[in-house]
Amino acid sequence: MLTDAQARDRIAGTLTEIASEAGEILKRYHGGDCPHVVKPDGSPASLADHAAETFILAALARIWPDIPVIAEESSYDHPPASRFFLVDPLDGTRDFLAGNREYTVNIALVSGDRPIAAALAAPGLGRVWGAGARAFECPIVDGRPGAARPITVRPVPQEGPVALISGRHGDAETTACLAALPLGATRRVASALKFGLVASGEADLYVRCGPTMEWDTAAGDHVLTMAGGCVVVASGAPMTYGHDAHHYRNGPFAALGDRRYADRVALRARPLAQRRPEPKAEPKPDGHRPG
Repeated sequence: MLTDAQARDRIAGTLTEIASEAGEILKRYHGGDCPHVVKPDGSPASLADHAAETFILAALARIWPDIPVIAEESSYDHPPASRFFLVDPLDGTRDFLAGNREYTVNIALVSGDRPIAAALAAPGLGRVWGAGARAFECPIVDGRPGAARPITVRPVPQEGPVALISGRHGDAETTACLAALPLGATRRVASALKFGLVASGEADLYVRCGPTMEWDTAAGDHVLTMAGGCVVVASGAPMTYGHDAHHYRNGPFAALGDRRYADRVALRARPLAQRRPEPKAEPKPDGHRPG
């Protein structure tokens, strides 16, 4: 697979098609009594999640059979590779089940530890964002991406940044971080849609100190970065991906449209849980190892 600018843009275009089609699957379940279960971490997984993920995995395997996929519902514990996909087939499941239209489909291709192509679809709003070497947005028309337009972030307004906050995942650390900033306004928005809105210049800031996973953020991170913004961790460095030793968990981060504002956001570093090593097989009494 080539990863020059044109190739990355072509990959992003294909990913927007896959994400938009997966969104049509989700729309069939939206607004009804969608069967779901609660996973051990307390988050819901619905029939819609699984249906969309099955479609996405089949599409990626058909086009890029040699690239592994880390997907939220079925391959969340697989190891990464030099290149791999991160997939969240339905980000914002709680809101989706409650009838909220602000849910997304997230697909990112990661090379090394950073995304190089991505799609972020908001099927309920009829919008899809993509980025390879450039960032763009398309309307979703009959389940397909329409004409693309380039997008770019905006400078922080004179009256202060508009911060996007979650209506379901608030935490004291995020609240304190935002309280220290001279915000112009706050707006409640669900899911990874926040990244798309900042990338399109419709808002300025998204801070999250509570738990998230890499498949929640990789696609939006790349779209926002290619639109001229950034996603940084407590050290001020860009977010990185492929940390299976941490179970693909993210630490605190700030997503910003105006990069110059990054040093005003005070994030506190937090150690992430390490994956426990597999226990070594004990020798049998005859000196042979089991298996």
